[in-house]
Amino acid sequence: MKNNLNIRKDLKTEYFWDVSIDDIDVRESKRLIIERIFSYGTLDEIKKIIDFYGAENVINTLTGLNYLDRKTLNFASKLFYIPKKNFKCLKRKQSHHQHWNY
Repeated sequence: MKNNLNIRKDLKTEYFWDVSIDDIDVRESKRLIIERIFSYGTLDEIKKIIDFYGAENVINTLTGLNYLDRKTLNFASKLFYIPKKNFKCLKRKQSHHQHWNY
């Protein structure tokens, strides 16, 4: 982790609607922060997260998540040049076949 990340200043608090922004520890809540910023954040915020945690930490976190929406999965795959099959959320989704589509 390179720079000091101030969540209240550098990121929108709206991304963390279900937790108290004052109680978030950027080191302990790495998975939550990376997931929310990649799902809802701007490119500038995504760059800040990558600079703060480092690309390798971000990649490991994203590929290990149980769920990513299709847009975020595609974006992360293209951004880091990682095949979608390497993401846990895609492997998990394929193993749970549903009998109907929504």
